[in-house]
Amino acid sequence: MNAEIVSIGTELLLGEINDTNATYIAQQLKDIGLNLFYRSTVGDNEQRITQVLQLAMSRADIVITTGGLGPTVDDMTRQGVANAVGQKLELRQDLVDGIVEKFARFNTRMTDNNKLQAMMPERAIVIDNPVGTAPSFIVETDHGAIISLPGVPREMKYLMEHAVLPYLRDKAGVSGIIKLRVLRTAGAGESWLGEQVADLMVLDNPTVGTAAHSGQTDIRITAKANSEAEADVLIAGVEAQVRERVGQYIFGVDKEPIEPALLKALRDSHTQLAISETGTGGLLAQRLSERFGALNGQDMLHTTEQFASVAELRAHLGAADALTVEALAESAANALRQTSGAGMVLAVVADSSGTAISVNDGIASRNRAYGYHVGNVGGGDWVAGWGVSMAWLRLVEKLRTAEGNS
Repeated sequence: MNAEIVSIGTELLLGEINDTNATYIAQQLKDIGLNLFYRSTVGDNEQRITQVLQLAMSRADIVITTGGLGPTVDDMTRQGVANAVGQKLELRQDLVDGIVEKFARFNTRMTDNNKLQAMMPERAIVIDNPVGTAPSFIVETDHGAIISLPGVPREMKYLMEHAVLPYLRDKAGVSGIIKLRVLRTAGAGESWLGEQVADLMVLDNPTVGTAAHSGQTDIRITAKANSEAEADVLIAGVEAQVRERVGQYIFGVDKEPIEPALLKALRDSHTQLAISETGTGGLLAQRLSERFGALNGQDMLHTTEQFASVAELRAHLGAADALTVEALAESAANALRQTSGAGMVLAVVADSSGTAISVNDGIASRNRAYGYHVGNVGGGDWVAGWGVSMAWLRLVEKLRTAEGNS
């Protein structure tokens, strides 16, 4: 059995709000083991809502809609569902009475258009909504069901927990769990990592996939099983194989950020870090200062230098105009290490020609900077992510070398 989420609202297509409802619903479906294969978004248009729902019904057993159950003329989910399943809308007097009672209880004036919320597809199963005015509903089909929930997040979450999940478990026979394990890596490209685990990425259960971020790549292992313990066993076998192949690049699991791993590596190697950055707006130092501060580790961030442009860095170094960003980054790392006395210096130089990251830890490349050219990687946040990742990777390599020599 599989599902599709259909988010309804023109405001979603215009980017006025983020679709947090679909994310929440997806997480709940994962926890009960219901496969989610598609997520769709459609505006407030009856014809297009009908078409999207018909398409969803052709490829999913359970279709969950969110939004479009309000009292105004642009709330068209009810009519779209009725069209999609070939039923008429009918006014449910018991729902009208319930809405009237709620408005009286809230001491709020009810208008005639609120009666629209009592219109239902003729064979719909009503879901009472004690936390809002819009009744929700389920329309069962030959192959499954369409479940329509309000777009107000508080109402949607309540009904999902108290009505929809029990229905899916009891009436639709959904059971089991889908569990996710994310191995977080830094310093290795997604394409290279993909090659190392290519044979694992064709498995049916667990499935393995990758997702790239700034200087980091997640390796995702997803298992479907009857219980969490069974899913853990499935994941463990694949995780062991991944760690055997690329374990040196793994810094954490699930949502663990890289900064604690970097701080631990600095402390394990008794190394303070200094930063030189050019053309990033100081985002690298700001990121590490804030996150090290939260971890009580600001003593490991020794000093920082910031230059607004490559021209300013050249003037500071007395460097020739012909030097590339790679050479400038190396020179900046070398110079700051001499003046700061820090055990490791991370230098980032970014301009329109590209971005270079250099690390000087006193042993890299015979006391010269250890360089990375990462090309035109975009904004300062992206560059900062690469810088943190490269520093962590170099420290881990240094620690591993020291252990091998001891």
